[in-house]
Amino acid sequence: MKRGETGRYEVTSTGSEQVRAFVPAPLPPDPPIIFEGRLQQILEQALLSLGRLDSLTTLLPDTGLFLYNYVRKEAVLSSQIEGTQSSLSNSPAGTSSSGGEGRSELLVLPR
Repeated sequence: MKRGETGRYEVTSTGSEQVRAFVPAPLPPDPPIIFEGRLQQILEQALLSLGRLDSLTTLLPDTGLFLYNYVRKEAVLSSQIEGTQSSLSNSPAGTSSSGGEGRSELLVLPR
């Protein structure tokens, strides 16, 4: 199935800078997505995995803390992809690199 454009770019400004923003096409798509065969199997596997993950959250005492750790881990991985060095130990929870309290930032060190 071949699809046309999935959206368009619009020029907008933020502050004094102009940027291009991608605006996706409205939903539902035209032609509609047909879920059959391999695509149906992949969708069913994804839904099953989401159901398993959702059931695990009932066992966690604090889901916010659980998610916070994964967000921090993702920040470390992203910074490594961008060519900077960082680690989870660089930014203890509840402090920031600027010394402020109540915020947590990931300290990124140049290579």
